[in-house]
Amino acid sequence: MSTQIAVRLPDEMVAFLDRSVATGKAPSRAALVASAVEREMRRLAAEQDAQILRTQGAADELDDLVEWTGTHAVLED
Repeated sequence: MSTQIAVRLPDEMVAFLDRSVATGKAPSRAALVASAVEREMRRLAAEQDAQILRTQGAADELDDLVEWTGTHAVLED
């Protein structure tokens, strides 16, 4: 599902969107804006993850399993 919204952007940003569409780097203005918003959402989530790691540390219940697998796993061709 999607919702149409109206957004005001500076002229240089609109020109960038239009150039990106005209050169085939983006299928549409909306697609490029959606991609940028998704990237920002991932960045903010990564910042939250980094904050959790800073405050709680990286150790979790899977560390022992990862270590064991790294020394015992057999990869077949």
